[in-house]
Amino acid sequence: MCARGAGRARRLRSCDGGFTLVELLFTLAIAVTIMTIALPEGVRARDEYRTRGAAQYLASRMAQARLAAIRRSRFVGLRFEAAGADYAIRSVEDGNGNGLKTPEIVSGTDPSLSMPERLEAKFTGVAFGILAGVPDADGQPVDSLDGVRVGSAGILSMNPNGSSSSGTVYVHGRERSQYAVRVLGATGRVRVLKYIEATRHWMEQ
Repeated sequence: MCARGAGRARRLRSCDGGFTLVELLFTLAIAVTIMTIALPEGVRARDEYRTRGAAQYLASRMAQARLAAIRRSRFVGLRFEAAGADYAIRSVEDGNGNGLKTPEIVSGTDPSLSMPERLEAKFTGVAFGILAGVPDADGQPVDSLDGVRVGSAGILSMNPNGSSSSGTVYVHGRERSQYAVRVLGATGRVRVLKYIEATRHWMEQ
């Protein structure tokens, strides 16, 4: 039988040996504290995962365009089109042998190989741009937070000989994850770089 009296009331312990109210409150407080610590880390990890995925996706699109140019023996590229405060990406192909040109893309002479696509559609929270305070991929201060730096026409062009126009595009997440995708013109090589905020430098991935 359970003990009776004031002692039993003070302890608030059940007859079956369960937890006291104080013990339950203490356990709950620990659980809330752990969740408070873990939640921001989880948000940052998810943001990092999505931003890295977006950078790798862009690198893949660029590599595919280079391969297509070699196989088709004509210029193939990516056009970065302003879409509000961000950009949309479209694959395009030289249709008349004189390279990729904006007026000819608009007129259809240089046909589109894909519909315009925004990174946000595949990678929630990721956009083109350089975060405030982040230097460019050469470590130099920037005078613009625009993330697309592939020439004034916004076209990254792959040559049938394997080379390309050069340029860098920057993408970031909501939690200061920052990546860059760089194309080296002479070789057409694509590199993915990550900005390490703790050391303030870029690291190739």
